[in-house]
Amino acid sequence: MAHVTILADSSVNLGNPILPEWPELIIGVIAFAIVFYFLYTKLLPNIRKTLDERTEAIEGGLQQAEAAQAEAAQVKADAQAQLAELRHSTADIRAKAQADGAALVEAARTEANAQKEAIIASAHTQLEADRNSAVNVLKADLGKLATELADKIVGERAQDAALQERIVDRFLDELDAKLGASQKVG
Repeated sequence: MAHVTILADSSVNLGNPILPEWPELIIGVIAFAIVFYFLYTKLLPNIRKTLDERTEAIEGGLQQAEAAQAEAAQVKADAQAQLAELRHSTADIRAKAQADGAALVEAARTEANAQKEAIIASAHTQLEADRNSAVNVLKADLGKLATELADKIVGERAQDAALQERIVDRFLDELDAKLGASQKVG
């Protein structure tokens, strides 16, 4: 093992190792005051300024975030209100369209019924006109046939036109009476 030899300096205070010597203490205090003054006057204001700027930036960011959040909430509320209004408007439009559709269907039904009645009335009128025309044609043909038959039975020709017309009319009246009686019974 190696032996270490410590040489002691005669200027070193061996009395109290914790307390420094006065000249060192004064130089240390002066150096501390210079460093403290430099830090206090130059560096500390810059640090405070930077911290204040960061604080303002953070607070401003928080305020902007709160404002953006409030604006987003307002936009969401507006959108929901518009959506509710659109739903209500859509329901009103749908109800109106259904009512209009029902009214159009009813109008079409009414018009169709009116057209049906007009067609039926026209058909009845046409049928009555055709019936009357057929009756007139048949009366003329029947009268001619009756006159020819009477000529053949009697053996002579009836020359009087008025007499022929009276005979035919009487025959047709009897025929109408028989047809009317058979229709009432049947």
